[in-house]
Amino acid sequence: MRALLVVNPAATTTSARTREVLTHALASDLKLEVAETQYRGHARDLAREATEAGQTDLVVALGGDGTVNEVVNGLLASGPDPDSHPRLAVVPGGSTNVFARALGLPNDVVEATGALLDALRDGSERTIGLGLAAGTPGTEDEGVPERWFTFCAGFGFDAGVVGRVEQQRERGKRSTHALYVRQVVRQFLGEANRRRGVITLERPGGGEGAAELVENLALAIICNTAPWSYLGNRPIYPSPDASFDTALDVFALSKLSPAAVARYATQLLASTPERGPHGKHALSHHDLTNFTLHSQVPLPFQMDGDHLGLRTSVTFTGVRRALRVIV
Repeated sequence: MRALLVVNPAATTTSARTREVLTHALASDLKLEVAETQYRGHARDLAREATEAGQTDLVVALGGDGTVNEVVNGLLASGPDPDSHPRLAVVPGGSTNVFARALGLPNDVVEATGALLDALRDGSERTIGLGLAAGTPGTEDEGVPERWFTFCAGFGFDAGVVGRVEQQRERGKRSTHALYVRQVVRQFLGEANRRRGVITLERPGGGEGAAELVENLALAIICNTAPWSYLGNRPIYPSPDASFDTALDVFALSKLSPAAVARYATQLLASTPERGPHGKHALSHHDLTNFTLHSQVPLPFQMDGDHLGLRTSVTFTGVRRALRVIV
């Protein structure tokens, strides 16, 4: 099998020696080409070039969720075509590795490499659905290009937390779960729209093309799978029914008062695959194919843990059977 290994040399949990050992292990079973990323977006460019050349059967992403997201966007640059595009494989090298863990892969890079080699020998793969976000026609964000995401997107509060973490990392701080918790507290204290939300969820309605609107939401989390994230080894499930086999799930809150945050944060920490957060300020939708989030003011936006700046409107599509993955 002809394969391209895309390596993020800045991956949080791998060293140069570890990457060398893993490369030799993969090369024993694959006709392997190795490329290290050199700039933001390079993994996307490498995967796109491999797809367009038509000579690559498999692209392996060695890195965190950001590297995986870039590779996926390169593979699907011309749209989803799981029967002809290269397959995707992941060796987790980031601090959280939500996508890899959601696929059932070990979180250890050596164990994950062994599991990948076993899957390749057994011909084990699955076709998964993905999320697609784009600028909304008729809004100031309509020119924003489409971008795929593998496990989640966020509009508002959680995206603000991601942005704060990125700022801290640019200042030299390590990406740890303690860092995320501190930024959650700081984002809450600085949140201007926590008592009355400014987000509107718009989705196709029932009659004569009318849209269904849910207004005054304070945050919105879009999930393509469960769990949404991890706190250490604890999985967090705002949308327990989200799955790679369905379209998208939405979890939203209409209030971020101290009492509401304490309640729903406790529920998130105690969430399970059977039960997520619930209550009068919580909104949940399952298996949505098309919907749009609008905001009265520009809000932070993130996809797969990558902060993408401020947006006032984002349109989402859940695309079933978009990509083949080795598992």
